[in-house]
Amino acid sequence: MILDRDRHRPLVEEIREAGARTKFIMDGDVAGAIAAARSGTGVDALLGIGGTPEGIVAACAIKSLGGVIQGRLWPTSDDEKQKAIDAGHDLERVLSTNDLVSSDNCYFAATGITDGDLLRGVRYSKDKVLTQSIVMRSKSGTIRFVDGEHQASKWEGYARKG
Repeated sequence: MILDRDRHRPLVEEIREAGARTKFIMDGDVAGAIAAARSGTGVDALLGIGGTPEGIVAACAIKSLGGVIQGRLWPTSDDEKQKAIDAGHDLERVLSTNDLVSSDNCYFAATGITDGDLLRGVRYSKDKVLTQSIVMRSKSGTIRFVDGEHQASKWEGYARKG
């Protein structure tokens, strides 16, 4: 699985020359990382350049799933690069799961906004809002899917009170 970006074209060619298939995603690199760490998804790996915040969030999920994530910092501008160097980061160093998330007791939670491979998006009916979320804990390796049913009339009261 790989984000459909021009910067990944050489990587896609290399993957295909090795005989592997590619599944493109427009966004959702965290969900892609989760798919790579879960069995039965048809995804063996997520490759490419994604955002640093997404990499750390994905590392929390991967740690809960017992998987592995590896990556390097990839500044997107000269200013960002200089800030990373000034902060003492080695831009050539390959970071592992434990470098990104050192705790053995981290949590990951996400709720689907739009439909995706991992979660259903928000559904609206006359008087209810339906959501689907995933919650993971690394210490226990617990993964829970939560189907939420929210009464719209009660939410309106909260929104007005601020």
